[in-house]
Amino acid sequence: MPKLRGEAFWRETLRSAHYVVAPMVDQSELAWRLLSRRHGAQLCYTPMLHAQVFLRDANYRRENLYGEACPEDRPLIVQFCANDPDVFVQAALLAQDYCDAIDLNLGCPQMIAKRGHYGAFLQEEWDLLQRMILLANEKLSVPITCKIRVFPEIDKTVKYAQMLEKAGCQLLTVHGRTKEQKGPLAGVASWEHIQAVRKAVSIPVFANGNIQCLSDVEECIRKTGVHGVMSAEGNLHNPALFEGRNPLVWEMAEEYLEIVQKYPCPLSYVRAHLFKLWHHTLQVYQQLREELAKVKTLEGIVDVNRELKLRCQEEIANQKEGEKPKEGLPFFHWICQPYIRPGPKERCKENGASGTEKGVRGKRALEEEEDGNSELLSKNKQKKKLRNPNKSFDPSLKPKYAKCDQCGNPKGNKCVFNMCRGCCKKRAFRETADCPGHGLLFKTKYEKSLSWQSSQRVIQNPEISRRGDVDVGEAAVLKEAGDG
Repeated sequence: MPKLRGEAFWRETLRSAHYVVAPMVDQSELAWRLLSRRHGAQLCYTPMLHAQVFLRDANYRRENLYGEACPEDRPLIVQFCANDPDVFVQAALLAQDYCDAIDLNLGCPQMIAKRGHYGAFLQEEWDLLQRMILLANEKLSVPITCKIRVFPEIDKTVKYAQMLEKAGCQLLTVHGRTKEQKGPLAGVASWEHIQAVRKAVSIPVFANGNIQCLSDVEECIRKTGVHGVMSAEGNLHNPALFEGRNPLVWEMAEEYLEIVQKYPCPLSYVRAHLFKLWHHTLQVYQQLREELAKVKTLEGIVDVNRELKLRCQEEIANQKEGEKPKEGLPFFHWICQPYIRPGPKERCKENGASGTEKGVRGKRALEEEEDGNSELLSKNKQKKKLRNPNKSFDPSLKPKYAKCDQCGNPKGNKCVFNMCRGCCKKRAFRETADCPGHGLLFKTKYEKSLSWQSSQRVIQNPEISRRGDVDVGEAAVLKEAGDG
């Protein structure tokens, strides 16, 4: 059966999905996807997966996709970051049986994407992107889709989208921000860019950006004409966003924790979700914020969640008639609601004129501030500096590591294969070889095993030893006769 394309793919395979949960690293895992689907989401993406790691590492495949098969979790699109056509397609071939489409991430603006040369940092390399999508469209049994960010110029954004469509992209998600618009500098997404793309291509288009509540979804569809709307931050703070509800935070948190017990995920994911859900409440109960940050078990997180619920219920019971939410919030802090990310100036005001009032410092506005000045370092780096005063964060002083011949990670200085430990271990095991540099002694242990097995046979059957002595003696007599 030929794979569906364009409108037919969106209508039949994706069931005309209008409400979409974005791919979010470490945040759109199976448990969160299931919670979102229960509350109105019609389509979900996996977190962004690294194509090269997915291709070479069976554990990575199992942890991020193979071990998560769930009939309720469809339709589902698997997203990869990649910069090599063959690697991208080989990884996608391993994933295509577990999803309804493969998405190429061309929108990640983070520094890790810049260092790895993927995401939004490929948006100027049109020849490479054409080759990647053409090959994927030819080889895969499921459609190929793309998620992009816009250029400052509308005309260039439109040509970019048309190029991707021509190469074989069957659905396009347009985040209406440039790659420079991130963190405190995110600003407002341009629906004008999205509308221009929608009018210029014949494939389905999803919009991403400025979605905090259901009325935003409806307004975005009306203004841009897109087929669906994707939410990331809005969904994390209110997983019932697509239902048009603002439920009590503990209702969503308790439901999510129940799903996690059935479909486990790393504790860091769970903690991050509760930090988002309880964001406004944790500004009130700072001690519980610290406890949530330090807790080491799922049971401990459940206990913190229960305590937050009890504090809020007590606050509700003591509430005066006509009392209004504080801090300019639309709802009381125990109700799921949007979090409006402050800009650089607002963040400075939040943290005092110098940004260090009461020992609290806001996030850096720019990565370029990391020049070793402790006043400009992130909180984590300041902590490292306290533990090791001689530590420097100047990139020019960092040691340069030779790369692994296999995967590009730093190789071991004394590795006999010139590889990182992971690749070295696989090769040494495959070839039954030793690598003293990594402490891998497969050959030595194998030889010891053979020697031990031989000695055990002699102990269990002494006749072997005696017969061996006779044979040696006979051989000596024959040799002497031959010499004579």
